[in-house]
Amino acid sequence: MPVKNRFAELLPEITAWRRDFHENPEILFEVHRTAGKVAELLRGFGCDEVVEGIGRTGVVGVIKGKTDTKGRVIGLRADMDALPIHEATGLDYASKTPGKMHACGHDGHTAMLLGAAKYLAETRNFDGSAVVIFQPAEEGGGGGREMVDDGMMDRFGIQEVYGMHNWPGLPVGSFAIREGALMAAADQFEIVVTGKGGHAAKPHDSIDTTLVASHIVVALQSIASRNVDPLKQVVVSVCTFRTESEAHNVIPQTVLLKGTVRTMDPAVQDYVERRISEIAEGTATAFGASAAVKYMRGYPVTINAPENTGYAIEVAQKVSGKVDANVAPQMGAEDFSFMLNARPGAYIFLGNGDTAMVHHPAYNFDDNAIPFGSSWYAGMVEERMPAA
Repeated sequence: MPVKNRFAELLPEITAWRRDFHENPEILFEVHRTAGKVAELLRGFGCDEVVEGIGRTGVVGVIKGKTDTKGRVIGLRADMDALPIHEATGLDYASKTPGKMHACGHDGHTAMLLGAAKYLAETRNFDGSAVVIFQPAEEGGGGGREMVDDGMMDRFGIQEVYGMHNWPGLPVGSFAIREGALMAAADQFEIVVTGKGGHAAKPHDSIDTTLVASHIVVALQSIASRNVDPLKQVVVSVCTFRTESEAHNVIPQTVLLKGTVRTMDPAVQDYVERRISEIAEGTATAFGASAAVKYMRGYPVTINAPENTGYAIEVAQKVSGKVDANVAPQMGAEDFSFMLNARPGAYIFLGNGDTAMVHHPAYNFDDNAIPFGSSWYAGMVEERMPAA
């Protein structure tokens, strides 16, 4: 089952969909135009059922095979949302909306799954039902969680679920995956340091929150370097340092720190959460200040089930023969993890070639990857539910 000839024929059409999505990016749950076009196309393909508004603005299509002797149901997922980034590609089809851009390739994911849906609706060469899932708000909104919490898995009887993400640096036509933890859990924290504001010329009459917060930032780096087993992946990054004053001669009363924690192990995640509070509060106390810590759990670890990872590898091998089946775990996060927590499945990377990295203003999805991605999506259905 190499790249399907039908996708070579459909490539201009799928590319046109992709570039239309790219020109008209929408973020988080506000993907009304994108979701509307997806639903319209699915109905035009002849899907047996198309439901809008799942998880607020998600779209689900159902395609029944020629037979259904075993009641099998496979879910395939793509994300639809863009990022709040000013595009710098100079493309003819660059974003028409300043400050919004498809800088992560979700336009490509959506187009590839639409291509697979059109093919599956034409051929129906499988025994069971294929459920195509178009999700909003992957970029920080938790749209995957919203769709699961909206009852999607039970409503459509989904038994297994598979997803894909393009990956710059991997050659076009190649795939990469691993069993177990593939992408990290992503948590956030905020620390408010309170001291005693005053005149910068008289620091002895103040409790300098800028100094205290700086010590906290440095001390937090000891979690990865001195507290957690070096063989366990963990990232603690402070990304915002904000004082209440911008004056050059004022010691601020408070300082706000914001950051992210990335982990691959739930036990390490629990430990880091506790340790951040201990370090922040203890450091502040040592200087006569105080620290209030707020820790927010975000996306869980993206964990590929062993058996389903094997199925994904088999299909990828048949599509291109170029599969890294033990790719290094990535510390980025992915809310497909919520779907994998609800049903067994797997998530795979698809090569995007030598392009700018995702989330960069010069990034662009490589349309040459479309036949490979669409073939993998369709192949997961035909191989997992072969025609009776």
